[in-house]
Amino acid sequence: QVQLVESGGGLVQAGGSLRLSCAASGGTFSRYGMGWFRQAPGKEREFVAAITWNGASTYYADSVKVRFTCSRDNNKKMVYLQMNSLKPEDTAVYYCATDARIYISGTYDHWKSEGTYDYWGQGIQVTVSS
Repeated sequence: QVQLVESGGGLVQAGGSLRLSCAASGGTFSRYGMGWFRQAPGKEREFVAAITWNGASTYYADSVKVRFTCSRDNNKKMVYLQMNSLKPEDTAVYYCATDARIYISGTYDHWKSEGTYDYWGQGIQVTVSS
């Protein structure tokens, strides 16, 4: 089984920054694409960002593009989400997820779909105050 653990969340004022980290264990991390999703209270879970197995391509939801940056370190088996210029509407539980199929490039529609991902972290709270 692939286990994912998010960290780095917390409370921040609007305009501030946070960096989320996702630590992976099990499987072969360096062969997997990774995604970030979030779910705000009373709302559906939505796609945030994704990165391919080798970091060659990244994908972002329009709502976070430019402000957020997804990256990975395969040696450390970590994926990151740098969040800048945070807004109150970014408040949500953030989840990282793994596409257990190997060496996938895919398209935006592929990475946006929850069905793409096989394993999910427990989620971590990000709260942005106004």
